[in-house]
Amino acid sequence: MLVYAGEALARYGFGEGHPLGPDRFNAFWQAFQRSALLKLSTVKAPVQGTAEDARLFHSAEYVHRVQQLSDLGVGMLDMDTPVFPGIFETALVVVCSVLDAVNEIMSEHASQAFVPIAGLHHASRTSSAGFCVFNDCGIAIEALRRRHRIHRILYIDIDAHHADGVFYAFEQDPDLLFIDVHEDGRYLYPGTGSATECGSGPARGTKLNIPMPPGATDEIFFNYWPKIAEFMEKHPPEFIILQCGADSLAGDPITHLQFSPEVHYQTAKRIGEYARTVCNGRVLALGGGGYNRANIATAWLQTIRGLLTGTAENSPGS
Repeated sequence: MLVYAGEALARYGFGEGHPLGPDRFNAFWQAFQRSALLKLSTVKAPVQGTAEDARLFHSAEYVHRVQQLSDLGVGMLDMDTPVFPGIFETALVVVCSVLDAVNEIMSEHASQAFVPIAGLHHASRTSSAGFCVFNDCGIAIEALRRRHRIHRILYIDIDAHHADGVFYAFEQDPDLLFIDVHEDGRYLYPGTGSATECGSGPARGTKLNIPMPPGATDEIFFNYWPKIAEFMEKHPPEFIILQCGADSLAGDPITHLQFSPEVHYQTAKRIGEYARTVCNGRVLALGGGGYNRANIATAWLQTIRGLLTGTAENSPGS
């Protein structure tokens, strides 16, 4: 298991007091260093990316706009995403750390990797959204296809917010298999991801959106697992991306789901077991959202533990 960690990743945030602040990384990192998982993982430093990396998914015009605003150091990319000096370079650290993880997995140096500050799933091809400057999930998908000739990819997301930036970018793509369990968009940003949104054109039926009511518990989540498992068995991928946002846990300040850490552990464990049978164990996990710092540490550690358990004969300690 590769785990990406370093100050360059922690810098992706919008200041102390902002829901997405730099202390999110530190909450995870301190807990990870105290856990038995550290000895079962290889820690790798973040990697600086380039504009070319961002253009794998985003339009050249949008990438240029981010660079210009970053040089100015002030302004807003959208109503939720403020600019700070160097935001362009900082966002590209997230991007290229994810791309480096893809490279490591595809070169068989590792079968799994976790990038804690990543999974920025709201940005579209032409704009930022919801604290997300560049959509590293979409960039990873495009890199797998263009650089590694991997086409059939499963993207699974258990963040409380719907991955609209990923869904709509690949809505008509039958080879991007998509599963998203999220809080019902009638109650939470971005307001999308109804159960009827299942892909369009040749991709109809290759997308599975599962909106959850506010207050949904583990029981409701696991009641849907047979449907998720059936979908995965019907659509075996060559590579899996797991976005494991911690904001679906009970106690998050801006969402309303009531999951326990068992959801993250069991999801990761089952994904790890499934990956071992269909795609040589290839799983890239991305931290995603989460605004309760204790929940961030717990959810992400349980994700790592679950993935390691799912691909090993002996269960690691937590």
